[in-house]
Amino acid sequence: MASDTTDKLVVPSLQAHTGQGLGTGNPADAFVVEPARTRTARTPRRTRTNFEMLAWLFMRLSGVVLVFLILGHLIIMLVLDGGVSKINFAFVAGRWASPFWQGWDLLMLWLAMLHGANGMRTVINDYAEKDSTRLWLKTLMGAAAVFTVLLGTLVIFTFDPNI
Repeated sequence: MASDTTDKLVVPSLQAHTGQGLGTGNPADAFVVEPARTRTARTPRRTRTNFEMLAWLFMRLSGVVLVFLILGHLIIMLVLDGGVSKINFAFVAGRWASPFWQGWDLLMLWLAMLHGANGMRTVINDYAEKDSTRLWLKTLMGAAAVFTVLLGTLVIFTFDPNI
């Protein structure tokens, strides 16, 4: 008797995504979660990686680091150094004369862009229905992220206050 009930709770893969539920007439049955799939020798090789888990972990860790970097940046720039009115070319030149501040700003740039690009990749995966649309959107997003990181890194390391 218990196995009959258990068999009714296991939703086939396609049925869980159609919103048809278990066919019992209860609308809440449409939200039944599929049982976890196990990897077998027949699982395609490309699905055996832990990329999504690593991307998820990166988002959590980079988010925590970014909170400290950005709050420190805002406190230093807006509170301790006299506010927005004091920020000008000479202020930036003096700040980037120190390798510490170059490293701080570089780390903030890289983490923010990688964190944002990874978040956009997740949004694209969730909302782009066609594979070709998903490919092009992720390609454009990746190109924009790489361009911004490279340009920002170039500016930080080649900044010349004597211009």
